[in-house]
Amino acid sequence: MELLLGSNSFRNTNGILKLQGKEQLVLEMPAGERQLFLTMDLYDPEGKHVAHVRRNQLAFNDKDRFALSTSSNILALFTGPAWVKVTDTTTGGTVLEATVAGQDKVSLVSGKFHTHKGQLIEITPHVCRIQGVLTKFNEVCDVQGGMIELG
Repeated sequence: MELLLGSNSFRNTNGILKLQGKEQLVLEMPAGERQLFLTMDLYDPEGKHVAHVRRNQLAFNDKDRFALSTSSNILALFTGPAWVKVTDTTTGGTVLEATVAGQDKVSLVSGKFHTHKGQLIEITPHVCRIQGVLTKFNEVCDVQGGMIELG
């Protein structure tokens, strides 16, 4: 799968994003299905684990802080590409939005969430930034079937 993070392209990935040494996000597009699945751990600014999304279901959600919405398998056939979105119910902001961008290609359209170390990750159409650590802009990488590792 090719994963687009902002203006960056990571080719031949297994869909796993490892941030600061910990696997934090997994995207799956099962063969034969028109659906995008997200598995993700969510942390607060202190690095406390506050929610877990498991294949588009909130398995753990401290104080109902997050909401998840997704295109259904049936609707994706008629309305466009599959997508998944996590929002913060306290701020109304987008935590992560991902959409299918083509054959075996997923785009992380936008995002604003924390790593297990409490550092802010920001994803815009132009950059992927780990606050104070790393900014990626317009890079193309082939990860040869492995995971994407940042920070």
